Amino acid sequence: MAPPLPVPRPLPRAESREITSPAAPAPTVAPDGSDAPVQETHGAVPVYFISDSTGISAETMGNALLAQFPTVPFERRLIPFLRTTREAEEVRDQLNQAMDGPVEPIVFLTVVDEEVREVLLGTRAPVIDFVSGHLARIEAQLGLSSDHAPARLHGLGDVRRYNRRMQAVEFAIEHDDGQSVRAIQRADVILIAPSRCGKTPTSMYLALMHGVFVANYPLVDEDFENGNLPQTIADLSDRCFGLLTSPKRLSEVRGERRPDSRYASVDQTHWELSRARRIYDHYGIPFVDSSSKSVEEMSTLILQSLTDRPTP
Repeated sequence: MAPPLPVPRPLPRAESREITSPAAPAPTVAPDGSDAPVQETHGAVPVYFISDSTGISAETMGNALLAQFPTVPFERRLIPFLRTTREAEEVRDQLNQAMDGPVEPIVFLTVVDEEVREVLLGTRAPVIDFVSGHLARIEAQLGLSSDHAPARLHGLGDVRRYNRRMQAVEFAIEHDDGQSVRAIQRADVILIAPSRCGKTPTSMYLALMHGVFVANYPLVDEDFENGNLPQTIADLSDRCFGLLTSPKRLSEVRGERRPDSRYASVDQTHWELSRARRIYDHYGIPFVDSSSKSVEEMSTLILQSLTDRPTP
């Protein structure tokens, strides 16, 4: 977990810029409705994420590898908090049974207890162990033995950092969608965008995962018409970060809430997004297009933008 970010420094007044990730090949969509050929299998590939803690690390690293095979269907199962050899034996037997099925499973493992891990490695299933080899290498480099204690990363761990994340979550909830501006000066970043562009989930992710104090504020018709930031955050433009999306995507999202309304019409979403972009340009506010990016991707780009802000 990255340490809490300092309050970002002001940006110079300049034309806004879209924050994008490095160029990558266009994604291949499958089996959820693309034209890409799906790899021939006898069914979905069983995937097990096994951990002595929450399993978040196993899932994150495992899914990063599985994402490289977009045409293969996977059936994922998380088995967290595996702490005893007896539990490990039961899971090992379950994996061996899966080996007798029509499709060989894949197992991702993040278990630090040596006895528990050895039991699991006794399975006939192929195991990708994210801990043992890497941990031994770090121990050798540092000249120290690790304590092999589970739940270090996603447990309480560093209490100060954990408390910071919980405070950031409370701050994000209080300052969601412009509900409050109390102590908004504490915000590391203020996300602004037209309604339904992804401000709330991005705020919560930044708070929970990175301990960033995030407020989010909606841009409304009055702001679009006068071309200015809302008065309550006008003096904090150096901390603002904008979100955009495509008019079609925004219309679809809004249509789920208010079908056949002016609010969800493509004409309205196109007008709001173009006006939001003018506001970003006027104040020199960086922005990201959320139409083709996950919350994790947007959050990473926002964090990088904050880190890269120049000293005035």
